[in-house]
Amino acid sequence: MTLSNWAGNVAFTPTDVLHARDIAEAQRLVADAPRIRALGTGHSFNDIADAPQLISLRDIASPFELDEAARTVTVRGAAPYGAVAAFLHEHGWALHNLGSLPHISVAGATATGTHGSGDGNGVLSTAVRGIERIGADGELTWVGAGDPDFDGSVVALGALGVITRIRLAIEPTYDVTQQVYTGLSWDTFLDQFDAIMASAYSVSVLGKWATPTLSTLWLKHRARADGAGSADAGSRLFGGDRVTADVHAIITGDAPDDNMTPLGTRGAWSTRLAHFRFDRDPSAGGDEIQSEFFVPRAAAVDALRAIRPLGERIDPLLHVSEFRTFAGDDLWLSGGEGGGRLAIHFTWRQRPDEVAAILPEIEAALRPFTPRAHWGKVYSAGFDQAAGFDRLGEFIALAARVDPTGKFRNDHLDRVLRLSDSEAP
Repeated sequence: MTLSNWAGNVAFTPTDVLHARDIAEAQRLVADAPRIRALGTGHSFNDIADAPQLISLRDIASPFELDEAARTVTVRGAAPYGAVAAFLHEHGWALHNLGSLPHISVAGATATGTHGSGDGNGVLSTAVRGIERIGADGELTWVGAGDPDFDGSVVALGALGVITRIRLAIEPTYDVTQQVYTGLSWDTFLDQFDAIMASAYSVSVLGKWATPTLSTLWLKHRARADGAGSADAGSRLFGGDRVTADVHAIITGDAPDDNMTPLGTRGAWSTRLAHFRFDRDPSAGGDEIQSEFFVPRAAAVDALRAIRPLGERIDPLLHVSEFRTFAGDDLWLSGGEGGGRLAIHFTWRQRPDEVAAILPEIEAALRPFTPRAHWGKVYSAGFDQAAGFDRLGEFIALAARVDPTGKFRNDHLDRVLRLSDSEAP
């Protein structure tokens, strides 16, 4: 059996895909399998999700559970963020942030440390307050905030079990106004980096590397229900002009015409914080490969300057690059563990051989800044992912203790983290 990820650049070859109708059946299937991992929405660009057997929990009915007193919502792990966002907004609640794509599952995004943007906003996983998972023995357990293993169990790459439900922190709903500016120069971006990235609740800068001017600056301003916190949009900002017509994140035109969230008008966070509409194919419609590297916030400008000399060779392979910042956290395998980061994102064209050739040079340019790669995206075979995570040894010990037989390991984790060499203490 051969499956592919969303973009079609990775082939999965499980012997079987198991579909559980309820949690009890899922527990039995996991307990009986020698090696198994959860099948999500396929929004990964490497083989991190592959396994001899895959299990899907999408057919299991599990209503969202809203606890307004505790300010939490409990959702099934297979639920896409877009569905969670719509439910919360309808009931007067919100999450602190969303990623670019609301199509991704909560469990998959949590497990890989997926993020949104904003100097003060942690990765999406920082909203997690509890995880329910099926362990190697088929037992169903919760790991909650405050438990000794919690910080190692959130961004866990699927190595600790099959996630069934996740409890998320929520807050009162709010509106967002999304504005876009064109004409931001690279010189201004680098010279005023801190001011630009702090100029809205969520900030994204998109463009290419060798051009003197970046394509777009996306600002998402947050407002409370009473209107406080809203921002008037000036016609010019940081040398750029405010856009009043439709604009797209994928500047090459290789994307659906109507897949962007509304621009220039105030509306619910659930329809503005993500770049792409939940009811449309996102980004370049899957005709892409993605890479992303995280560097310490203090080294952001130096890291960007280090890559720019490669721009003439990078740009022909790109749809677009995107630059976002996010806050630090304490989750062991999060991109933000230990401090805030700049995310340097590449949405590549489907030219895998050429992408594979340029990635080692990008990684070498970033090496002085101890980069981390997004767990679900493409990085070279020679990239030392383990070097960027100070608490990796603790995670390996946790995985060995929780899953001593390696039921949830796969080739990717064995290769990148060397989990197969670990033993339970």
